[in-house]
Amino acid sequence: MIEIDTREKPRAISKIVKYFDNNNIQYISTKLYVGDYRSLDNPRVVVDRKQNLTELVNNVTQGHARFKAECLRANVAGIKLIILCEHSPDIKSLEDVKRWRNPRLQHSPKATTGQQLYKILSTMKERYNIEFLFCHKGETGKKIIELLGGE
Repeated sequence: MIEIDTREKPRAISKIVKYFDNNNIQYISTKLYVGDYRSLDNPRVVVDRKQNLTELVNNVTQGHARFKAECLRANVAGIKLIILCEHSPDIKSLEDVKRWRNPRLQHSPKATTGQQLYKILSTMKERYNIEFLFCHKGETGKKIIELLGGE
């Protein structure tokens, strides 16, 4: 049984829910302490989904205090937090983030670069023992189940 955080927008997760339905994976919506997805079989591992690198940049810059607080909550509670970022097929690892070209750089030369984001994420990974993983949007449901110990 998978728990999905109630703050996940139904439209944004329709493909994930469809994957769960098509593969007979039971799920319920509930307010999670941290993250967006958790298995009742292994509640010490949680997946927090990000729709792309732009959302992740916003989380670790403008929303840094809130994001940091969530990482700390997970750490203190003994929960392994995995940030799963949906992006294009060319971003497969944290190393690949260095090459990312932030679309906001066209309008603001002070926008976060891929290299800067890589450094921020690497620091957070070490400091809070979180993982940053990447997948294509069409694979998110399957990847969530794999990360939570299913299939």
